[in-house]
Amino acid sequence: MKLDLASLKSIKEFADNFKKKESRLDILINNAGIMACPRMATEDGFEMQIGVNHLGHFYLTNLLLDLLKKSAPSRIVMLSSLSHRFGPFKKHDFLSENSYSPSKVYSHSKISNILFAHELAKRLQGSKVTVNSLHPGVVDTELVRYYKIFNIPILSPIVSALKWIFFKTTPNGAQTTIYAALDPDLELVSGAYFSDCRPTKTAAVARNDELAKWLWVESDRLINLKLVQLNLK
Repeated sequence: MKLDLASLKSIKEFADNFKKKESRLDILINNAGIMACPRMATEDGFEMQIGVNHLGHFYLTNLLLDLLKKSAPSRIVMLSSLSHRFGPFKKHDFLSENSYSPSKVYSHSKISNILFAHELAKRLQGSKVTVNSLHPGVVDTELVRYYKIFNIPILSPIVSALKWIFFKTTPNGAQTTIYAALDPDLELVSGAYFSDCRPTKTAAVARNDELAKWLWVESDRLINLKLVQLNLK
């Protein structure tokens, strides 16, 4: 089934089709991401990084919540990043309409992932649906394609050597995600953040209860406003 997290229409069509074809959903892993891209917009006009990395996952997860509850015990795993520690959360300019720094906006979207998981875990208390977020590590994937240093041919041997030393392979990079999704010891754990298969403390901004509530309300408002405009409500 096709799913484009840069399109609310695609997300809704995917969720509708999934619920028609499947009777249960045991694990939802929100893994899509775009990193440090030039300023661009989703199909619906949202800044691309916050649109895909946060708003797309927010909408998809909420569309699938009833099925997750029906399938409980079930798990939601949100991939964030160590990068959440490096950027401010831009409440005053949530969609980066006034300024744009590719790396800072990526960090902003990764803070949003953790805040979303934090608030959703609270809202799902007692449902036997757990929600946790994680940093998978620095993994050798195409996620870094917008950084110029990775696209300069003359530097390719140096970059390859650095990747071999500092980057995780894709299988190694998947381990914390697999741990959060499947480890029996985490059956009752919700609202946690993991790195290298261990509970890890997030930056203070990602533990802010009021900010998490604000993000939920603002995300819901932005999406519903756009859905009305698209006649998808």
